[in-house]
Amino acid sequence: MKRLALLVALLAPLFALTGCHGQQAVLGGGGRDEALFGGLWQVFLIVTIVFYLVVLAGLTWAVLRRREGGEPVVRTTFYVWVGVISLTLIGLSIASWLVDRTMNRAPYTGLTVEITGHQWWWDVRYISPGHPDQTLRTSNELHLPVGVPVQVILKSADVIHSFWIPNLSGKQDLIPGRNNDIVVTPTKVGIYRSQCAEYCGLQHAHMAFDVTVEPLSTFQQWWGDGLLPARVPATPEQKAGYAYVTTRECATCHNITGTPATGQVAPDLTHFASRATIGAGTFPMNRGHLYAWLADPQQAKPGNKMPVIGLEPDQLHAVAAYLESLK
Repeated sequence: MKRLALLVALLAPLFALTGCHGQQAVLGGGGRDEALFGGLWQVFLIVTIVFYLVVLAGLTWAVLRRREGGEPVVRTTFYVWVGVISLTLIGLSIASWLVDRTMNRAPYTGLTVEITGHQWWWDVRYISPGHPDQTLRTSNELHLPVGVPVQVILKSADVIHSFWIPNLSGKQDLIPGRNNDIVVTPTKVGIYRSQCAEYCGLQHAHMAFDVTVEPLSTFQQWWGDGLLPARVPATPEQKAGYAYVTTRECATCHNITGTPATGQVAPDLTHFASRATIGAGTFPMNRGHLYAWLADPQQAKPGNKMPVIGLEPDQLHAVAAYLESLK
């Protein structure tokens, strides 16, 4: 049993490393910055492992030498070791500085995304310089073209948030009254997950969004489709939901392009049903969770800014049917 426990203890770090891959992992791969961080991390890991093993070997040797009366030799070795450690720390500091400078010299090709953090969701705008009519607004999702450096302008509408896509880039804070920015260069097609990395209130853990990295042509098609107005309701139930959403409380806060709903203080719903989640990563997008959200958003995500409307059963069915059609 003791041997088994010792084996588990020795292998535990290896098991831990298996959690460093996936849709939300700093070693998962997918971005230029992540590659820089990953390379630096590997250098630090190798150096620290080597030093750890050398320390253990040196400790054993020192104990044995002391028993043999070799204290002067041990003292000399200690001074040499301090020198080696000092030089290594200087080298690691230089490596860290070089990675930081390389990140700051990231190229920018003209694609700009403006992200505003709210308690607790993300407002995302794709800006086309010189073409204000081509500005695309969406919420709680981010699409990026692979291989293209993208400047992400970061703002906050209330408290400090932190933008972080572990697979693609480092962290950057969103600070009220100040604009920050970061350049993200995806290098691998895939779906990743971003998470607010600065505690921002009750629902901080439920402030995430999906990041889709796709070929440039697919990204351009997605942008073009996003500029289209919302689908026209087709069924009587969808039409009843449309009438409610565009003339009642919903229209005050939410925007649905091509309809009388022009609110700007809550997530854009123009293509709501095409997203993967509801409530900034709180629930998967499906009918059951949509009903739960509409019936009582405070039960689904306590503390969020959406009030309980108090929909009657027929209204709930109609609104859900209409929102499900917005793809």
